[in-house]
Amino acid sequence: MAKAAKTIKLEQTRSPIRRHHSQRSTLIGLKINKIGRVTELPDTPAIRGHDRKVHHLVRIVDEK
Repeated sequence: MAKAAKTIKLEQTRSPIRRHHSQRSTLIGLKINKIGRVTELPDTPAIRGHDRKVHHLVRIVDEK
């Protein structure tokens, strides 16, 4: 039986307007490109790195 994968929920809280294009691309890669959107992603080092890059624009809603 496989272990349940850990997940993380991210919500975009601020606008990417006047931000560097790489930060905008990171939000699109995280599938949260509008304020208020919430997405559930696997909790991997890559996703944590993306989160760190745009930590001032998103918040962690829930970690499972």
